[in-house]
Amino acid sequence: MSVESKKPREACCFNLKFFLVSLSFVYFSKAFCGAYMKSSITQIERRFDIPSSLIGVIDGSFEMGNLLVIAFVSYFGAKLHRPRLIAIGCLFMTVGTFLIALPHFLQGLYKYETSVSHNTVANGSEGALPCHANHTETTADESLDLVTRKACEKSAGSSLWIYVFIGNMLRGIGETPIMPLGVSYLDDFSREENTPFYLSCIHTVGILGPMFGFMLGSFLTKIYVDIGSVDLDTITINHKDSRWVGAWWLGFIITGTVVMLSGIPFWFLPKSLPKPRKDEDQTKSTELATTAEQENFLPEEDQEHQGTNEKPVSFQELAKDFIPSLRRLFSNSIFTMMILTYLVAVNGFIGMITFKPKFLEQVHGQSASKAIFLIGILNLPAVALGFITGGFILKRFKLGVIGAARVSMAASLGAFCLLCVQFFIHCDNADVAGLTVTYQGAPQVSYDQQTLLSQCNMGCSCSVKHWDPVCSANGMTYASPCLAGCQTSTGSGREIAFHNCTCVQERMLPSMNMSTSLGQCPRKDGCNYIFKFYMALSVVGSFISACGGTPGYIVLLRSIQPDLKALALGMQTLIVRTLGGIPPPIYFGALIDRTCLKWGTKQCGGRGACRLYDANKFRITFLGLVVGLYFLSNTLWGGLYYKIVKRQKKLALRKQAKENGRDGADGHANGHANISIAKSTEDTEKESTI
Repeated sequence: MSVESKKPREACCFNLKFFLVSLSFVYFSKAFCGAYMKSSITQIERRFDIPSSLIGVIDGSFEMGNLLVIAFVSYFGAKLHRPRLIAIGCLFMTVGTFLIALPHFLQGLYKYETSVSHNTVANGSEGALPCHANHTETTADESLDLVTRKACEKSAGSSLWIYVFIGNMLRGIGETPIMPLGVSYLDDFSREENTPFYLSCIHTVGILGPMFGFMLGSFLTKIYVDIGSVDLDTITINHKDSRWVGAWWLGFIITGTVVMLSGIPFWFLPKSLPKPRKDEDQTKSTELATTAEQENFLPEEDQEHQGTNEKPVSFQELAKDFIPSLRRLFSNSIFTMMILTYLVAVNGFIGMITFKPKFLEQVHGQSASKAIFLIGILNLPAVALGFITGGFILKRFKLGVIGAARVSMAASLGAFCLLCVQFFIHCDNADVAGLTVTYQGAPQVSYDQQTLLSQCNMGCSCSVKHWDPVCSANGMTYASPCLAGCQTSTGSGREIAFHNCTCVQERMLPSMNMSTSLGQCPRKDGCNYIFKFYMALSVVGSFISACGGTPGYIVLLRSIQPDLKALALGMQTLIVRTLGGIPPPIYFGALIDRTCLKWGTKQCGGRGACRLYDANKFRITFLGLVVGLYFLSNTLWGGLYYKIVKRQKKLALRKQAKENGRDGADGHANGHANISIAKSTEDTEKESTI
């Protein structure tokens, strides 16, 4: 009685729908964690005072971890217990995510650079002299010898970013089994016609992860990093300041917990599921359609393996067959060309998504929190809607490989055109005296820090290293109260005001005073309208680009032989993430660093994170790289589409020739087998010529 009651419960709970829900949740959790990591890049860069090129290396460590195990997990994992391997991967991701948050508890309180003395901040004492406040600080910073500086950096914990690097690498190792093993498991035990719909459902739920990840990042960016440990009334900066660091560590604790929960169901799923039952005629017609479609793209050796039954084999036999399987896989020219196309497109996408919050902050004058929030609340829902639309188009019009390729190529071309328009929509540089304009207000971009000194502040003995911006009523920002020539100050905390600023007099308007307040001046009013137009184009471009996601994935799945599916998806992930995930953040970051106008100063001396960029040069460098990579990707898509169409036309001609030359009786009885043999013979010849 207990046995009979147990079977229905297993069939009811551990079925394809349960796996679909579990896989959707784990897609959500990994995307939730990954998006939060992207949204925290700027905060981590500021907290550890590192340049964009190094933060690019840290961001690329995820793909480095993926690279270590992806090929073997994809190949050997397909023969093992796939759900359990996914559960183990979630465990690795959880450990890595918690490790990323660990440095916060090991290093001291965050000390941002400021030229305002502590007494002025705490007591609000009137009569302080900002013009002379940091003369002794400058000499102290420059007088640190090598031994003292190393001891200072050790106590400050500035080298603890290595924990973030290792934790992100563990995340990459843990995420490895999810995509290739999860998708192949789903495709193996679902109906062929339902696979596109299931994939679009998974990607749709998965895209909610980045949306929540960016929203969480936006919320925590407004919370000070040392919340609960410092008196916030003594903090002289707010979340709009380039020195502000939010509670980045708290988000990794939250996302790590979600990842841990998402891995639990996979411990209880079976190694295999029963195939859905179909009518005999439906099964036969589906198999014939799938066979005919896949034979368009498979060389002879792949077709020989098609339809063979899996048999239990030893680990040694699996290892022996690994190299021949790779050879079979990459002899498929359609698969190889698709990998190359994806590789170029992913280079542009990864570089863009990594530094887009910084782009919106520096070029369009938005705060880091608002930039992250808008990406999460506008761009990502558009991407989700695009995935749904792409899957619906495939199912509604019953498109094959050719139709899917057309949809994907058209979407890629449309997104590229909108990206080109975005290149010309921008705001001018912020007015910062001595960096983007002269003290008299004339445009003059300067990378030489000595231009921060002028006749109006020459007698103040100011340091040009500090970044503690103040804003005057004339709309100009000065790098520090000292460089503005301010003589006195009143108030405390964020309410400090500086008076009798001699440099403000250089550009005074009627009915203006010579006072300044803490913080950088906002951009001109016209920038808000320009930014709204830019975001509208960005959202539409995200939707159009996502419409081609599911069709492009179907082209990839249908161009590979079934027994190589997991290996193919694994190799695609390996190649694309190795060459498309690791290099872009590094070379994008290195080139962006070249546009920095004002570097910050570390607590122990030396160059820290960048505080201000040349907005125009940043835009040309950043968007120029993205547009160039997407142009190359569209060119490759055109070549790939031409290759697919050409091969299908040749197959149609061969079919017609075979049908005309077939013997009637034998052809009626054995027609399908003869055609398959003839196709297999000629496919290899055509493959070599193409």
